[in-house]
Amino acid sequence: MNIDTIKNGYVIDHITAGNAIKIYRLLNLEKLDLVVALITNVKSNKTKTKDLLKIGKLIDIDLDKIAFIDPDVTINIVKNNKIIEKKKLELPERLINVCKCNNPRCITSTERNLDQIFNLTDKENKVYRCNYCEMMLEKDKFLY
Repeated sequence: MNIDTIKNGYVIDHITAGNAIKIYRLLNLEKLDLVVALITNVKSNKTKTKDLLKIGKLIDIDLDKIAFIDPDVTINIVKNNKIIEKKKLELPERLINVCKCNNPRCITSTERNLDQIFNLTDKENKVYRCNYCEMMLEKDKFLY
């Protein structure tokens, strides 16, 4: 398989296998006019397999969205065929408009113009709670 190198853009590396498609969707990359390579189940020395995303253009990307899905990724910023910066991510303390509260009684269900805000309450277990109703965000069941 031949995947072209990136002249300018991002390489999102060390994505937990199966999470690249979630990041792709959460960043709405399918709606943008740019080249994106989504590579799954790549052999890894650290883990058995990993995913990779290559974005062929320098665009604004929401690092909090990526860190929410997979905080252990590495973001390589590429300019003129060279990696100019590597970013390690951490779980964000606060998520704003990354996902929606699942609680039908939450004020965000009726007040559509309110920001969807979640606060990190347990870093070790990656638990977020709604800023308004305190509902725990179930990571595998979140809406976006």
